[in-house]
Amino acid sequence: MSVEKVVYLITEEFLSQVRLQVQSVDKPLYRGTYHCFQSIIRQETVFGLYKGIGSPMMGLTFINAIVFGVQGNTMRMLGQDTPMNQFLAGAAAGAIQCVICCPMELAKTRMQMQGTGEKKSSRKLYKNSLDCLARIYNREGLRGVNRGMVTTLIRETPGFGVYFLAYDVMTRSLGCEPDDRYMIPKLLFAGGMAGIASWLSTYPVDVIKSRLQADGVGGVNQYSGIADCVRQSIRREGYMVFTRGLTSTLLRAFPVNATTFATVTLILMYARGVEEGPKDCEQAQPSHHTQIQQQAQPSSL
Repeated sequence: MSVEKVVYLITEEFLSQVRLQVQSVDKPLYRGTYHCFQSIIRQETVFGLYKGIGSPMMGLTFINAIVFGVQGNTMRMLGQDTPMNQFLAGAAAGAIQCVICCPMELAKTRMQMQGTGEKKSSRKLYKNSLDCLARIYNREGLRGVNRGMVTTLIRETPGFGVYFLAYDVMTRSLGCEPDDRYMIPKLLFAGGMAGIASWLSTYPVDVIKSRLQADGVGGVNQYSGIADCVRQSIRREGYMVFTRGLTSTLLRAFPVNATTFATVTLILMYARGVEEGPKDCEQAQPSHHTQIQQQAQPSSL
């Protein structure tokens, strides 16, 4: 299991983000991130924090493979290593991986909403993530399994573009040499800030995506579509609705993405040989900038 997955499973599945995004404004269960975290442990035990862990474990391998391949190949097709090309390559990778990301996050969201506030759910709709997707498919077909696909595309396409762009700009600004004693801290900082920049750029869309994917859990659909979800959310909760769960997301984003980018960059650097190190890390000289940063991939926005 990669370092990214370990960090992801430790942090992403702390489901405060989804619970805060979709809770009712009329009868809110949680006052904030910390209260949500406390309540889940008290009401559902520590295992409640890991609801929906199955779908990310199944999907992350495929998502990472798609992102690596698409981003690297797109950069090769574009030819020049420029910040704009980094954005375009990242956006292409983000768009294509939505095929797996959307159903994966749908299952995760449904599993996380199941049995809210209960140690042992009396009515368990889904046994696991696969059972969740199978039941949704039987009831709603492919359209149901891909619920939230448009919002996922809107989030992931620019989000991944900003992600790779931010990392490229940060590493070019900071510089990184194999013999630099501060190279690893620089990579960690650049990766963490890239993750934060990516989430900030598309977080409002993530709120809408979570609400659409959680809609219908109780048997009643509240929203007729994206525009209706946006209208109802703003009318009832104001524009601050688009920041729900942002704190927990940013707290997770920095360590996850710092670890991801630093690990991938270092592994690729040393796998290609120490003699290629200066070429891989020289940010100030585009002509010597190889595919290490072009292939450093994000975690699941």
